[in-house]
Amino acid sequence: MAPWDLAAELGDIVAWAIYLLIGFAFGCIMDSAGFADARLLDAQVYWREIRVIQVMFTAILVAMVLIFWSSALGWLDYDDVWVNPTYIWPGIVGGLIMGVGFVFAGFCPGTSLVGVATLKVDAIWFVAGAAVGIIGFGETVSFYNDFWHSGFLGRFTLQDWLGLPTGAVVLGLVVMSLLILWIGDIVRRRIYGDSDED
Repeated sequence: MAPWDLAAELGDIVAWAIYLLIGFAFGCIMDSAGFADARLLDAQVYWREIRVIQVMFTAILVAMVLIFWSSALGWLDYDDVWVNPTYIWPGIVGGLIMGVGFVFAGFCPGTSLVGVATLKVDAIWFVAGAAVGIIGFGETVSFYNDFWHSGFLGRFTLQDWLGLPTGAVVLGLVVMSLLILWIGDIVRRRIYGDSDED
């Protein structure tokens, strides 16, 4: 039953080769979807272009359905899947900081690395700035350590918050996401017209 410890089953070298191949494929897909172009990414914020949002929503929905479907069929032990622990207040502040950075720079951490891999100068500067921020955070976190660990809820998922069965939450998210994308595309076309970049 998944998840598997590839290093234990196949050895470190084979496991790392698989991880590298998955990462390379993920980066290629992100680049082909336009995730390395800051102008295209920034257009999502103003709803002028929603191709990147469509790709992200599709990837998230497919992964979510496959994870919970595999779990329901007994192929995957969801309890062994790592879920980031929830820290409410630092999560909100961090989300705001990342959102502002995304609007100003046109990148998030993942897309900036794809940009660096394709030698985009703006992405290189973004990653350099992120590195300075990471080092600065690491050197100063002791001053606000209490806040950094505030609002701890542990492994807290949507189904925990809503108190609904997992299947209902998954179905609801799929339907809601498809409606948002459909309505969003109608609104975008009404405001900006049919100017999709191919």
